[in-house]
This record gives sequence, structure tokens and C-alpha cells, in this order.
Amino acid sequence: MGQAAETAADESGLMMRGIKKSFGGVPALKGVDFSLKRGEIHALLGANGAGKSTLMKILSGAYTADGGTLAIDGRPVVLRSPADAKKAGIHCVYQEVDTSLVPHLTVGENILLDKLASSSGPAWIRWRKIHEEAEGFLKRIGLHLSTHKKVRELFLSEKQLVLIARLLAQNAQFVILDEPTAPLSIEEANKLFAIMRGLKAAGIGIVFISHRLPEVFEISDTITVMRDGERVWTKRREETDSKDVVRAMLGRSMEEEYPKLEAEIGEVVLSVRDLAAGSRVRGVDLVVRAGEVAAVVGLVGAGKTELSRLLFGADPAERGSVTVDGKPAHLRSPADAIASGIVLVPEERRKEGILVHESVLHNLSLAILKPLSRFGFLNGAAERRHAETVIHALGIKTAGPDQLTGHLSGGNQQKVAIGKWMATDARVFLFDEPTKGVDVGAKRDIFQIIGELARKGKAVLYFTCEFAEALSLADTIHVMCDGRIVKSFGRGEATQEDLLYYASAGREELP
Repeated sequence: MGQAAETAADESGLMMRGIKKSFGGVPALKGVDFSLKRGEIHALLGANGAGKSTLMKILSGAYTADGGTLAIDGRPVVLRSPADAKKAGIHCVYQEVDTSLVPHLTVGENILLDKLASSSGPAWIRWRKIHEEAEGFLKRIGLHLSTHKKVRELFLSEKQLVLIARLLAQNAQFVILDEPTAPLSIEEANKLFAIMRGLKAAGIGIVFISHRLPEVFEISDTITVMRDGERVWTKRREETDSKDVVRAMLGRSMEEEYPKLEAEIGEVVLSVRDLAAGSRVRGVDLVVRAGEVAAVVGLVGAGKTELSRLLFGADPAERGSVTVDGKPAHLRSPADAIASGIVLVPEERRKEGILVHESVLHNLSLAILKPLSRFGFLNGAAERRHAETVIHALGIKTAGPDQLTGHLSGGNQQKVAIGKWMATDARVFLFDEPTKGVDVGAKRDIFQIIGELARKGKAVLYFTCEFAEALSLADTIHVMCDGRIVKSFGRGEATQEDLLYYASAGREELP
């Protein structure tokens, strides 16, 4: 694949040249060039398995490149660890912010964590000065938050901003933001963009990884697209558009991004009546039929995730009833839900959907250990055959069944989270924001998997705040607002504007 010519980067910045990396003999990066100027927001885009995460892990010192060079301000730099990267002024804010913060410490302690860790001893720490310094960094990003508050008490968006304040405390020169807006509301994302513009004005270079193209064109100066371990092109934002980007990422047009597999819709499988729990789910009624993909859409805080957890038995319901194929489902626990034929692919896949420190092999067999066992012993050969079948069927890109699931790309991790349920007797598949933090290539694959489940007569309930996904994928769309279903549409009956109206104010239309 040819790479577009790129203007030579200003020497007062960061430059990667000819970066190569392989895993188990499979090339992940094939001589990639990437540059980042100071005071620039550079979007890095690519479909599932394109290599962008691998490239950034090399830049942040988590991986060591097999070949290529890295220079900052024209001087060669060798990164053998994340500590080396931080010394060079390169920092990364990952999507899973909880892995980078210490929950039982205060906001101030987390911001000045490096300073505390290098202190000569607790007796010499001036706590008042620590909190004063932390307050100064918070003010620089416009965050009004008590530095004495425990991090575990913060909202996710606040934790993310605490991490950015820590970057200022560490004198970061180049920052990698990996899907930073995936868990944020529109208002929170706009606040983050204002902070990013402030960092840019301060001369900090930012790599912005996002699967949301409107955001990319709103905030970025430069866009680089990768595919199959290579750089396709690098362009200024004004030189390209969304269709051009998607075509470069996928090798296909925008119109082919969201395929819909038609399925025969049959009898009611899932019936929910007056299901409620607290203020987040306030008496929900809905039905899903065999072969039907029903979407529940709403804005952040509408109660979608809470509803999915009630249906999976993860949280107790205060009232209401659920039936599967006409039989009552007593959902006191996830085990009850699975026994009733209901399975869930949760929003927080790394926390709840997969075991990141276990192999793909073991993750895919978690839900069917009994059928794979004989006389209480797991049949290793049968487990491996099953894993290889699912890997092939779902197109999971992995070096092999024994690779750790946590080392896969986000899209492939999501396929594993789905794949573990494929060989069960589940009748109802719940998907909670399954494309969160997933690029358009993996999104297309996930839609294909959902379409195939519907063709097999499964009932699919798809929870999402991405209205375009619901319009493309669903046979029925239920709009949720303040814990209630306020409006339902058949396929082709609604626009994004209709969905947004009812998701934000539609409840006023009810008698």
C-alpha cells in the first residue's frame, strides 16, 4: 500500500520514522512514519487492527519497536519503558482512566503523585503546599474541584480531568489521548475540547484517537489514517472530509459502513412489564421478537445501562416482570438470567465483559465450561477447538488462542466478550454500547455479528446513545428519557432529529 507524501515536520516536535513491530511473526506495523508538532492536535485514525494502538504504545514506551527511529526536536530518543517516555515529556491518558489513578488517595495526591513518590519521606511532605500546587493545576484547566476529595468519589469525566492536571504537573510536552470522549456526555466532551485547545495554546502537542469523526473534524489540525499496519495518508483537516476518511480506513464508501442483514421476525421472545428500580428505571414496558433487533436509545443518564443490568440480574428490580418465551424469568442474579436465556455484553468490557489477564482461549470457554468438561475435568482439546471456531467465525484478530485478551485491540476484545456467549443456549442478547471505543471497521464487524444472531432467531436488545447506529441497525427503536420509554418507532419511521427530540424532551408529549 502506498503512503501519501508528507510535508517534513518542524524540528521543534516529535518524529517517528519507519516504525516496525511484529507479534508472533505477524507484522502489526510495517515501517510507519508519524510526526507531531508542538501546539498541534493530530488525530490518529484507523479501523480495527490498523496498528494505531501499537504505534502509540511504542510512543508511550509500553512496547519496544523492532525497527525505526524516534526523534524529539531533531535529537534521537530511545524509549525502553513508560518511565523513559515520561522523562522525554511523552504522556498517555488511556480510556480506562481508573487504571492510572489511586482511588483511595485525594485529588491533590493523585495530581502530585510523582512528586510524592520521589519524596525523601513522609515527614518532609508539606501537605498544604501539595494541595496549593494541585489547585493551581486544576485552575489552569478550569476545573473547580476540592483537592481533598477522594478520587473514588469522582465522576468518570472528573477523573479524566484530574489525569490531565497531573500531566501539567509532570511538565508533559506531548500527550496521547486515547478515545477520551467515549464515556463523556456532549457537555463533558465540549469541556474537554476547551481544555485541549488550552493545552495546544500552551505549545503541547496532542495525539487524539477517536472513532467519532465529527469530533475529529471539530478539534483536530491534522489527520493521519492507518490501515493494515501502514500509514495511508496524512492531511490537514481542511483538505479532507468524513467520506474520504472512512474510505481510507475501510477501503469502502460511507454508504457501506453500516450493513443491515435482513432477518425473519417471529414470535415474542422477551417481554418486559413495568420494570423499575429507583429513579433510573421507572416502569419500562417493551417486547422483543425472534429475529428482531430492538434498540433502546437515549442520552447519557437516561437509564439505558441500568435497564440492561436489571434484565441481566446484576441489580435487583423493585417491581415488574420479565418473561422469556412465555416463561417467567426470576432475575435475582446474572446466573438466573443466563439460566433463563438472557446474556449481556456490558458497556465496561474490560471490567465486566472479559478477563483481561486471561487468554482468548479461556475467555471464550467461560460460559460453557460444563459442556467442555467430562467427569469434572476440562477437555483441553475441545476447549481449543471451540476457541479456534469462534475466532474464525467472528474474525478475531489474534496471534492465537493463547494470546492474553488484554493485549488485543478494543474491537477484538469486544468480539471476545460477544464470542463467549455464542455457543450458549441464550435466546436474548443484550448489547450495552457495544461500539464504545471501537472504530468503524470493528463496528461493521459487530453489526454483522448482531445481524447473524437475528437470522438465527435470537432476540437482540441494543442499548446505545449513537442514534445513527440505531437507525441503521434496528428494526424497532425505543427512546428512553429519565428512566422511561417515551416513544417507539418502526424501521424507517424516525430521523436522528426525531430521536434527539424525544430523548431530550419527548416525555412532555406524554399525557
